[in-house]
Amino acid sequence: MWTLCEVIGEPGDVVLAGEGAMPGAKWFPEARLNFAENLLRYEDDHPAILSAMEDGRRSTLTYRELGLRVGRVAAWLQAQGVVAGDRVAAFMPNVPETVIAMLATTTLGATFSSCSPDFGIQGACDRFGQIDPVVLICADGYYYGGKEIDISDRVASLVDAVASVRAVLVADILGRGRAMSFKQVSSLFDDLPEPDRVPAFARMPFAHPAYILYSSGTTGMPKCIVHSAGGTLLQHMKEHQFHLDLHRHDILFYFTTCGWMMWNWLVSGLASGATLVLYDGSPLAPNPGALWDMAEREGVTIFGTSAKYLAGMEKAGLRPAQTHDLSSLRSILSTGSPLSHESFRYVYREVKADVCLSSISGGTDIVSCFALGNPSLPVYEGELQCIGLGMDVHIYNDDGISVVGEKGELVCTSPFPSMPVGFWQDESGERYRQAYFERFPGVWSHGDYGEMTAHGGMIIYGRSDAVLNPGGVRIGTAEIYRQVEKVDDVVDALCIGQEWEGDVRIVLFVVLREGAVLSDELRQQIVRTIRAGATPRHVPAKIIEVADIPRTISGKISELAVREVVHGRRVKNTDALANPGALDQFRNLAELRDP
Repeated sequence: MWTLCEVIGEPGDVVLAGEGAMPGAKWFPEARLNFAENLLRYEDDHPAILSAMEDGRRSTLTYRELGLRVGRVAAWLQAQGVVAGDRVAAFMPNVPETVIAMLATTTLGATFSSCSPDFGIQGACDRFGQIDPVVLICADGYYYGGKEIDISDRVASLVDAVASVRAVLVADILGRGRAMSFKQVSSLFDDLPEPDRVPAFARMPFAHPAYILYSSGTTGMPKCIVHSAGGTLLQHMKEHQFHLDLHRHDILFYFTTCGWMMWNWLVSGLASGATLVLYDGSPLAPNPGALWDMAEREGVTIFGTSAKYLAGMEKAGLRPAQTHDLSSLRSILSTGSPLSHESFRYVYREVKADVCLSSISGGTDIVSCFALGNPSLPVYEGELQCIGLGMDVHIYNDDGISVVGEKGELVCTSPFPSMPVGFWQDESGERYRQAYFERFPGVWSHGDYGEMTAHGGMIIYGRSDAVLNPGGVRIGTAEIYRQVEKVDDVVDALCIGQEWEGDVRIVLFVVLREGAVLSDELRQQIVRTIRAGATPRHVPAKIIEVADIPRTISGKISELAVREVVHGRRVKNTDALANPGALDQFRNLAELRDP
């Protein structure tokens, strides 16, 4: 992979030291490389970044222009005393300045960490406060849902709360950045001078930290997951060039914020010379087809989104195949939650008949994928096409035996380059081992509940810690969601296992279409649909209407938080939720006390 992808750096003679150790194996222990140098390998006029914002603004940066801007910010960081090993934090929307700041940070061998600006101040402090950043990159605000969201007060509070910050760099998105003031050194991106000397790329060891990412943190303080420059680079180049067939002529888009690992995954597309599309704003503004308008305008070839977005498109009756010219589009990627059979059919029927639809699954823990797409393989509805190349992935039953055609735990039994370096402030490695290696010693246990198919595909049924267990039978929540999505009057759903009379019963919460009523007839329709599409064991004991479903900042349903509230237990970190107020409706529900 190093040779084929033409990684810039010195690989050394040893590829893997301590081959059998999980954890403990060391990839390329003699290597030296720089993350930014590999992403900035091109210095030409080919478009590197297309920026599209909800308010209609559009801009383009070529690879040459991107390199020059990275040099300016790197020189500014260096002037603030930033050195290899320091942390630089970004509280930013998905705009070019965020990518520039990341590349400038890693140019110097410093470590980059980002949160999206829709985090509450406590959520941002819970993350950045653990890693002691010396510089904060921020914006004055962002656009979402037709509104200007001014975050200048939040930024000021964040700077005051994180005592390690000694300099601030501001992106002027709303035109209010110049009015922001701090006691620390501060500058605007637009005001940075051309440097006398552009800093050289600092080549560091393969395992040197490039990124710190964060777990969702809904059950406590978020874990600070440290990812290596070399492991992240190799893994992303493998996934892009092999699993996506990504080339220079491609235009790669993923709808993401800077607080989700898919942003890190997206920006690595620069290492393959592709053009990235950064979209910031609501995917439904100024109209429900906004992302397809953008895809047509920019000629997107690879379109990345979430399972929830595709399911929502079908509910809204969108038919992009009839309303948009998507002739450039060849791949659609979906992640965030399992993609239902119905969404597979919808995409091929109403979006594009000859597209490669790849459901992908991995996570923040590995900043990449365990299972994903393959343009050379058939697509089976409801399945992820294949295991990632070089990933020794299996499904284990409760006895730790690899099984095919049975449900169980997703595990990886051999070391892989993008395993975390560790957790921040976990010098002994104890928390790291507990997180991934406690269930099956010496084996990475990822926390997903899935099934390997006979032809090498994979089905994901949900998170293991959210698996329902009525009568001792394990049921993945995705199995129920898949059926509920078929009911037109249900626009969102969440199910949990409620402890009841010495067992567990399934409780399904539903959000209904405007004007719909949870009548006995609708309840029976939901029950019939679940029983017919799954089994009688999947039928919930209770179906309860709610106004909203709590989700994490990255858009994932927070089943664990609801389960804690229903059982009268405190949710330790509601700032990890995009809509924490949604939890209130689950407290003391009378229906949950009834047989």
